[in-house]
Amino acid sequence: MAVMKKLISANAGPYKDGVAAYDRKDYVTAAKLMRVAADQGKAKAQYNLGLMYEDGQGVTQDYKEAVNWYRLSADQGDADAQSKLGFLYAQGRGVIKDNREAVKWLRLAAVQGNAKAQYNLGLMYDNGQGVTQDYKEAEKWYRLCMKSTFKNRD
Repeated sequence: MAVMKKLISANAGPYKDGVAAYDRKDYVTAAKLMRVAADQGKAKAQYNLGLMYEDGQGVTQDYKEAVNWYRLSADQGDADAQSKLGFLYAQGRGVIKDNREAVKWLRLAAVQGNAKAQYNLGLMYDNGQGVTQDYKEAEKWYRLCMKSTFKNRD
């Protein structure tokens, strides 16, 4: 069963209208409106459009397209997009699997307090994926993650 993801809302305009359409489960309209806001450079719209491409909501599922939108948002410093981008690099979805690139993006999100990134970064250190296996470093990220309200992982 797919987990319903809640898009992150903001101020009025195509973005807010896109969030409202998403909440009504009108994903086609939501994707069109998110695209307008994303093309205007709004980081959260780019992130949300990435989610929609990753999940195939209102658009055809396309991991490469999701990566493109996540990267635009991540380059603006959005921790959620950085976390998603790192996870997709770790999984090799939409990109060639690259653990070093995964660690780079996860670390950027983790230092901003993103619990999913902290958890996934801990896993990568725990398993020695793309980094030297380092249980102390893994424990550090796990502890930070546990201090949050983190409930699940990607």
